[in-house]
Amino acid sequence: MSIENRANNYAFIDSQNLNLAIQECGWKLDFGRFYVYLKDKYKVSKVFLFIGYVAGNEALYTFLQKAGYIIVFKPTLEYIKKARIYTKGNVDAELVLHAMIEYPNYNKAIIVSGDGDFHCLVEYLEKQGKLLNIVIPNSRKYSALLRKYQKYFVYLDKLSKKLGIK
Repeated sequence: MSIENRANNYAFIDSQNLNLAIQECGWKLDFGRFYVYLKDKYKVSKVFLFIGYVAGNEALYTFLQKAGYIIVFKPTLEYIKKARIYTKGNVDAELVLHAMIEYPNYNKAIIVSGDGDFHCLVEYLEKQGKLLNIVIPNSRKYSALLRKYQKYFVYLDKLSKKLGIK
């Protein structure tokens, strides 16, 4: 049995938080390389990517699935603010739900988000000894609710040379 299978860690990714935070840092994440990074560095056996479904993005979804991600879609809503159309696909509830559905199947979890809405999940996973890391996409912008778990933080914005699109 490989080390990867023995570790049996799962990653749960808030794709909107990840994507927007990395863009604010001035670069774009190579999702293929990020998947390999999670597998190699943290011995992750499954990577769940929570994303709002937008018609027309099927090529992106196919790419992500071929890269190895297990995609969990959330229906999106469009709204207008200051004469501009925005798409909202809040995946927080789905991420928490799937982390708990999968709970008996993994040894440790990695949460990829700087969003404080995951505080209750992080708190529970830590109490159960099942929190491996919190991957914070932007070290300058994350919820104060997560600060007490700083010892679990990995800052993704420091890895642009390794994980950025070239």
